[in-house]
Amino acid sequence: MNEYYEVTSASPEETSQLAEALAKHLEPGDLITLEGDLGAGKTSFTKGLAKGLGVKRTVNSPTFTIIKEYKGTELPLYHMDVYRLEEGGEDMGLEEYFDGDGVSVVEWPSMIKEELPQEKLAISIFHLDETSRRIRFEPHGARYITLCKEFLKR
Repeated sequence: MNEYYEVTSASPEETSQLAEALAKHLEPGDLITLEGDLGAGKTSFTKGLAKGLGVKRTVNSPTFTIIKEYKGTELPLYHMDVYRLEEGGEDMGLEEYFDGDGVSVVEWPSMIKEELPQEKLAISIFHLDETSRRIRFEPHGARYITLCKEFLKR
C-alpha cells in the first residue's frame, strides 16, 4: 500500500477550508479522486476546491450530468460524478479532461478505475460522527507525493 496522510475535520466548513487550502497547490492536469459514503463530504470538499480555484458559480454534485465544468480565476475545475457509469467511461473522452488545462475531481472513481491515470491524489472521506470526518490523502506518483508533503507539511 502507498504512503498516506490523514487529517481530521470537525465540520463540513473545516472540510471545505482544507480543500480550499489544497487548491493553492494544484496545477493544470492534476487529478483528484474522491471516495466516501453518501453524505461523507465529497461535495463539501469539492466546493472548497472550487473556491480555492476562484470559481464563482455555485458548485453542486453533477450526479445526473456526470461532468460539470467550472471556470475559475486560477484554474478550471472539472467535477465528475461517475457513480451512474455502469459500463465505465471509456467512450466519454475523460482523458481530455485528465490531460487538460484544469483540475479534475472524480467522485466514485472505482466505477472507472481502468480509465484513470496511474498518477493521482486519491482522497477518501470517512464518517467519524455526525459532523467529524477522517480524510485520507493517498498520493500516487512523485508529483502528488511532493504535493502532499508541501500541503500537509510532513
